[in-house]
Amino acid sequence: MRYLVVASPAAGNTDGSSLDDALAELRRAGEADLVETGSPDDLDKALAGLDGRTLVIAGGDGSLHAVIQRLHARGELASTTLGLVPLGTGNDFARTLEIPVDPAAAAQAVVEGSPQRLDLLVDEEGGVVVNSVHAGAGAAAARAAESWKKRLGRAGYAVGALITAVNPPSVRARISVDGRVVHDGRILQVAVGNGIYVGGGTALTPDADPTDGEADILVARPVTGWAHVAYAARLVVGRHHLHDDVSTCRGTEIDVVGERFWCSVDGELTGPHRSRRWRVEPAAYALLR
Repeated sequence: MRYLVVASPAAGNTDGSSLDDALAELRRAGEADLVETGSPDDLDKALAGLDGRTLVIAGGDGSLHAVIQRLHARGELASTTLGLVPLGTGNDFARTLEIPVDPAAAAQAVVEGSPQRLDLLVDEEGGVVVNSVHAGAGAAAARAAESWKKRLGRAGYAVGALITAVNPPSVRARISVDGRVVHDGRILQVAVGNGIYVGGGTALTPDADPTDGEADILVARPVTGWAHVAYAARLVVGRHHLHDDVSTCRGTEIDVVGERFWCSVDGELTGPHRSRRWRVEPAAYALLR
């Protein structure tokens, strides 16, 4: 087998022995070349030189997003076989796919795995969502966590969540799924999940399955009094979606229109927006697992 491993210097754990362990495992099975992609130009050059090799992303959710975004834009996503060695801070999509967090074990899963077709969310501007996109409290927590992640790593997510719990956002929005309005009013949070986890292991959309051809949509409405604190507490233990002030559904096309809001897209902030649309591209690409 022939592998091209792309690693971003910005990813959480791509320095030192972690990456070396993964490379050693891949090289026991065949040829494995490493390319560091510190810029979009670096990534484009790496993709242009793929030459039929299996493309292994050594990084986290952001690295996976960047590679899939470029392959999708180049029209090469459907024909490229991917592997993932999770070396990021959160590794949320790898968690959904049950890919080992140990670098050598993850590389072994690439070598021994079979390609599985996975769904993808694509917005109205051609941007992709590999794992999850959410607006409201989750995005506010991500904004608050940005500076803390650099100092505390994964623990920075918890700091951001605590800051947001003290002063939560409340946004008025109309949310439609497959042409049907599912909510029109104030929300604490709306999430569209292809994967289960966000923020380093929080099961925001616990029933999401990136192979079922649909996205999981969650709308949280606890915006008065201390209801948002109770929501946060239920979220920590994975029971938030069972409460009366939270609704869930599935669909293939999701529209959010309303007041200015920020989105967290695979852990990266975008916005502010007044409207967003996402549609599911089923079985959009193959990943070894």
